[in-house]
Amino acid sequence: MNFELRSREIARALLAIQGVGFRPTAPITFKSGIQSPVYCDNRRFPFWPEQWAKVIDGFEALVAERQIPVDVIGGVEAAGIPHSAALGFAMRKPSVFIRKEPKEHGTKRRVEGGDVAGRRVVLVEDLVTTGGSSMTAIEALRAEGAMVSDCLAIISYDLPEALESFAQGGVRLHVTTTFPVVLQCAVEQGVIDEAGAALVRDWLREPRSWAKRQGFE
Repeated sequence: MNFELRSREIARALLAIQGVGFRPTAPITFKSGIQSPVYCDNRRFPFWPEQWAKVIDGFEALVAERQIPVDVIGGVEAAGIPHSAALGFAMRKPSVFIRKEPKEHGTKRRVEGGDVAGRRVVLVEDLVTTGGSSMTAIEALRAEGAMVSDCLAIISYDLPEALESFAQGGVRLHVTTTFPVVLQCAVEQGVIDEAGAALVRDWLREPRSWAKRQGFE
């Protein structure tokens, strides 16, 4: 299965588990302050193993097709951990998880599960918004001697600051599907009408000024 077909399959899986919501007339506000007519909740996947399997298979296919070097799979606390652990198990690779902050007791480490020094670690995220959590996790891995050049994510909002952050950090971002594909599948299934889809497409073109353009500010 090529990337285009796989991307549509995973987009349909997201819609099937109600992992994507559309609110073109009542946008939500992200932690970054950006108002959005679309949101994604990939934490629902483990509850739906048939659909989740498509995501893990998609990750594994990306690693093979793009010849991504990997010795260890890493997951960002907390939403990335189920996906990284499942991928590590599927690929028979060791997996670790990266805390957002060092714990205040014990070893006070951020990377838990095993020694990553000198190993090629692929980071797994459920969703990339601004890229901040991904890059801090990558910095933590590199601080412990890991080599990190690639990040896998189920989906990304493709915000300019995220793309710039990954580029500056020397990290390639690989996604299993994209929001334009999800939106197209949603229109085909009648999840959102064309008027609502037009508002979402406008947001995807320029997210930060969208709320002002649409009169929500």
